Amino acid sequence: MARLILFNKPMGVLSQFTDREGRPTLADWIDQPGFYPAGRLDRDSEGLLLLTDSGAWQHRISHPRRKMDKAYWVQVEGVPDEAALETLRRGVQLKDGPTLPARVRRIDEPPGLWPRQPPVRFRKSVPTSWLELVIREGRNRQVRRMTAAVDHPTLRLIRHRVGSWTLDGLAPGEWRMLPLPDRG
Repeated sequence: MARLILFNKPMGVLSQFTDREGRPTLADWIDQPGFYPAGRLDRDSEGLLLLTDSGAWQHRISHPRRKMDKAYWVQVEGVPDEAALETLRRGVQLKDGPTLPARVRRIDEPPGLWPRQPPVRFRKSVPTSWLELVIREGRNRQVRRMTAAVDHPTLRLIRHRVGSWTLDGLAPGEWRMLPLPDRG
């Protein structure tokens, strides 16, 4: 039977098992042979990373044509107005082309959120706010580039859901294994 690992990736950990530069990798947290990431999460991002021991499931989860929803909690600089949110909802023009429309809404800081290490730099003169942003693509640093395109740079990025899987109940560095149907 195929298996899936839900991992709450801490900030600073690479979404791979080896690194020639000696930076923290998945191998520092997960000792399960035969598992591979289904998608990526930038080193400076946190949250849900899925790993599987099934090539069919890896393809199903990460292939761009599948367009599986990915939901993020995004702390941004400033407070986006309705026009900025509407621009994200319609899709943003990036250097590598327009994004698909996103679902976005303002949220309070997620309850029970762990402190980030290192902490987000606090500036008295610049407020911050939180968004929930849901996309169906997975371009390189896409969420960060989208919020920057509407003049609200990302300060902290946490993926909390991929498809129907969430990081609920997982502290940073914790993981849980689930069975998957054999047919990916």
